[in-house]
Amino acid sequence: LYTAPDSCEGRCGEPFNEEDECHCHPECETHGNCCEDHERHCGPDGFSSSRDSITDEELLELSERLYELDHNKARPSDITLNPQHLAGPDETGDQRDRSPQPLYKYVNEELFSKPTYASFIKLLDNYQRATGREEEVTAEELREQEHFLREVMETELMKELFVFLQGKNRYSSEQEFVQDLKEMWFGLYSRGDGERDSSGFEHVFSGTAAPGAGPQAAPGRGLIRHPRCVPGEVKKGKVSGFHNWIRFYLLEKQGVLNYFSHNFNGP
Repeated sequence: LYTAPDSCEGRCGEPFNEEDECHCHPECETHGNCCEDHERHCGPDGFSSSRDSITDEELLELSERLYELDHNKARPSDITLNPQHLAGPDETGDQRDRSPQPLYKYVNEELFSKPTYASFIKLLDNYQRATGREEEVTAEELREQEHFLREVMETELMKELFVFLQGKNRYSSEQEFVQDLKEMWFGLYSRGDGERDSSGFEHVFSGTAAPGAGPQAAPGRGLIRHPRCVPGEVKKGKVSGFHNWIRFYLLEKQGVLNYFSHNFNGP
């Protein structure tokens, strides 16, 4: 789970680090530099040592249950891929397009009319690609974030997740949970030069198409390149993030992303 830098949630017993805003190791009380919620999370009756603790087995069971409840997800019949060329180790950095056809042969775009998909797609143009430049969040973009969170919380999956966390005494209300989600996904932090230039959502899901020459994917990793395509975030000239199939499909359909090949034929 997300851990705030000024909280001991999920940090109990961690080693001392002078860069931390506050501390959660056992000696912090002696040194007087504990986080304010140290006792709540790490004391004798705190989450880490009480009936409210969450075990690995419970997380595994929960994740399986959430997967089964994801009735919103695309079905095998909704997407047909055309992987084409499997690149060898000596081919991953040579910038040759060995797959002349698009990666996506077919996508059932009726999926995009579902409330969570539609509100998600609205968010994709809210970010600038370069790290080191502070994001400007408009009132409209904030409304789009709120709308996405409302739609997400209507799903069985998220309702089940909230019930589980509430049962573990992590949240007393759904409003409190949603506020945490908003901070996890959309809260800004720095990836470069100290500017608040990134968020979890931007890094994982977003991609941008920009005019002019754009950076390439790192050799040996994602084999995609186009002079107008900048998927995901760009840091030191390399793309990072961009882990979302919807964004990949939309950019490829628009002709601003060119699929070259793949170098791992995973399960």
